[in-house]
Amino acid sequence: MAFDFIFMLTSNDRTIPDARARLEQVLESGVRHIGFKDVGLPFDELRELAQVIRQAGGRSYLEVVSLDAESEIASARAAVSLDVDCLLGGTRAPEVTAITRDHPLRYYPFPGRIVGHPSVLQGPAEAIIDSARRLTDLEHVHGLDLLAYRFDGDVPALMAQLCAAVTKPVIMAGSIDRQARVEAAAQAGAAGFTVGSAALDGVFPAETEGFIGQLQSILRMTGQARRLSRAPRRIALVAHNNRKAHLRAWVLRHAQLLSGQRVISTGSTGRMITDALPDLAVKRLQRGALGGDQQLGALIATGELDAVVFFADPSGGHAGDADLQALTRLAIYHDTPLALSPSAADALLAGMIGV
Repeated sequence: MAFDFIFMLTSNDRTIPDARARLEQVLESGVRHIGFKDVGLPFDELRELAQVIRQAGGRSYLEVVSLDAESEIASARAAVSLDVDCLLGGTRAPEVTAITRDHPLRYYPFPGRIVGHPSVLQGPAEAIIDSARRLTDLEHVHGLDLLAYRFDGDVPALMAQLCAAVTKPVIMAGSIDRQARVEAAAQAGAAGFTVGSAALDGVFPAETEGFIGQLQSILRMTGQARRLSRAPRRIALVAHNNRKAHLRAWVLRHAQLLSGQRVISTGSTGRMITDALPDLAVKRLQRGALGGDQQLGALIATGELDAVVFFADPSGGHAGDADLQALTRLAIYHDTPLALSPSAADALLAGMIGV
């Protein structure tokens, strides 16, 4: 995630009664990350929400708010049955991952001690950060859902310290109701943030009235805040043999910007980049012909790449055409930016990092 706005069809930690009707407006506004809670609507209606989000090309989120063990386990099973993309919240990671580990959903539990309904995050900050480290050490935990503004303390400091302490993405949730809080989450290094009641109640300043105006206003704030983000972008760099020299020149030109990102590359391309920039940390996959392109496809499918730069050989009849076609299809389906030439890659980097 590259700092995304996740709209929650919720109010007071419950899915709103008219969620299905509101969902049409959410999609019309351009929001692509959409979630709901595990309480508030019958299961069949939650299933319909998940299906409509998927059919529209969005990414679906189910957030757990139940605090007792039996309800949390039931929610994890519901997430699997609903086939959502991400499960947010909950406090019993070992029990939940036993249920979700064989499902492609991404799991982001709450760090720290959560009490009450609506949920509140209790400290001290050191204990919350220690909890975050323990959770992200678990194999089938893919990130964290931090109830940042439900914490009675220095929230910006907690967000920044926690994001710095873990290598997995952190989503900020709970009472984000103004632009300053969106920007603070980005500056802390968050991968995204959730808004629910605040948009439904119309608290954000907007150019146009109504619910859609609220969502479009938050999307604009998100784009502005993304340029403040300290979270490293996960960028795949690949090139066909006849285009490796072009990619090498592009990497050298953007060496300073790339040094702060997480670069992933297929085997021989990764070696070329490492030879050109020895200080740049590059995670190397298999060579493309030996499965590296398929590994990249898997990272796109699981939401672990923010962008792909693939300098493709346009001459035709290339042995890697089928792999490029498969990556392109996955990038479209999972809404992952894909650049196939230096100019496109320049524009992509400028949009992501603000150069």
